[in-house]
Amino acid sequence: MRRAIPATFGRISPALPRISTVLSRLRIGFVGSGFVARFHAQAFASVRNAEITAITTRDARKGAELAAFCQTLGVGTPTVYTEVRDLVRDSNVDAIWFLAPNYVRVELIEAIADEVQLGRAQLRGLAVEKPLARNLREARQIVSAVSEAGIPHGYLENQLFAPALVRGKELLWRRGAAVAGEPYLARCAEEHSGPHRAWFWRGDLQGGGVLNDMMCHSVAAGWYALTPPDQPLSALLPCSVSAQIACLKWARPEYAQKLRETYAHEMEVDYTKAPAEDYATARIEFKTPSGNKAMVEASTSWCFVGAGLRLTFEVLGPEYMLAINTLRGEGEIFFSRAVQGEAGEDLVEKQNAEQGLMPYLADEAHAYGYIAENRYFTECFLKGETPFCTLEYGARITELLMAAYLSAERGATVPLPCPELETFVPAVARGAWHG
Repeated sequence: MRRAIPATFGRISPALPRISTVLSRLRIGFVGSGFVARFHAQAFASVRNAEITAITTRDARKGAELAAFCQTLGVGTPTVYTEVRDLVRDSNVDAIWFLAPNYVRVELIEAIADEVQLGRAQLRGLAVEKPLARNLREARQIVSAVSEAGIPHGYLENQLFAPALVRGKELLWRRGAAVAGEPYLARCAEEHSGPHRAWFWRGDLQGGGVLNDMMCHSVAAGWYALTPPDQPLSALLPCSVSAQIACLKWARPEYAQKLRETYAHEMEVDYTKAPAEDYATARIEFKTPSGNKAMVEASTSWCFVGAGLRLTFEVLGPEYMLAINTLRGEGEIFFSRAVQGEAGEDLVEKQNAEQGLMPYLADEAHAYGYIAENRYFTECFLKGETPFCTLEYGARITELLMAAYLSAERGATVPLPCPELETFVPAVARGAWHG
């Protein structure tokens, strides 16, 4: 039986175990072959001291496609496996980037940990894509398994590495907070028109709807922005959460029918019977190290139909503010009615149009933080250093998301800590929520 990990906030992780062999290049195995795995592969084209040497996926065809994509990018010639234990045992794998769906995470991560504990493998690191789990109980299981196996670990939250946010935080704390006092409000939002795969839409498989899928980004980004740059993320203490969820678009009969038809080839997605929220908003109150109150306002949506994915960040302080909008960035391009082409995502993620005045991002992997994120974790694992965002931090984010679901269900603010969250499963995930 695996030992439990304490449920307290503000705990600092011990130093990760060091592996004596010195490496100049990290050989990485991907667990998963979906949309986010392609984003990470693109990002590794800009990471000098890493290569992708293996991929495990239950869909061998998709694994082969991703392996070919990696070769095209020049980031490796990965071996494709269909069993995660085979990948872990591969002597050409030093670290794992875990990018598989939420509903297989506990099973596969425990298998990875077992291989290490049994002495059949040695890993320099395990990095897990957000969100860590479907609920807090599963998050605790993951942290416990990895910690007990002694595997160095990190939580992959790309927005903590987004260049505009990182640079904006540095400027506002150095020039603003140093003179006028610390910031007190962060507003963060992520919005698009809906996920790429059927399982994201299923509350039972994903763990909820847009709140679990995307508010993990916005909560983490706001927490990061409000944290003093010389202190760990645990320096801010979450005190309470209030939230609201709704299914504004996709429960409407015509759009529920569209969902059924779009994903019929994968699995049943029926929002007339088991909807998940496509809109969520939350307010999280923090106590700062100096004893002041600070707030994060997080908003997420699967019913935003604009040019494409929109990320916005605002940070307010006594005499200053920071504002970022990824759709108002590097450039715009116009196509008249005479220019018609195939639908795609060549201008911006979750693109919704191919005509008119459209924004574009020159390098989405860079703008969204994937390159800096992968470079950072590669260096940490090569050097045996503890990342500033470990799996314990991922579990803290999951705790806040579960508090948001509980608040939305009760229509009341949830004070923290809240022991009930340890076993709480949202009604959306249980198929008991009807919008």
